[in-house]
Amino acid sequence: MCPTAFVMINAEIGEEEAVLKFLTEELGIDEAHIVYGVYDLVAKISANDMKSLKDIVINKIRQANGVRSTLTMVIVRG
Repeated sequence: MCPTAFVMINAEIGEEEAVLKFLTEELGIDEAHIVYGVYDLVAKISANDMKSLKDIVINKIRQANGVRSTLTMVIVRG
């Protein structure tokens, strides 16, 4: 089973659409949504291994323009 995680994202004010576009078009994430509540976006991310998943979250999503903070929840059982 490929490691999968839900990543909750807080965006800078007014940057929600740009962050969504980055997630879907630049990173190719199939499931990403703008939401209401404590977080601005939620994305479901899968990778070949935990190292790759960590790289996507830390080096791509967290470093993206318009991203203020993230909370990652790795799925351990479906």
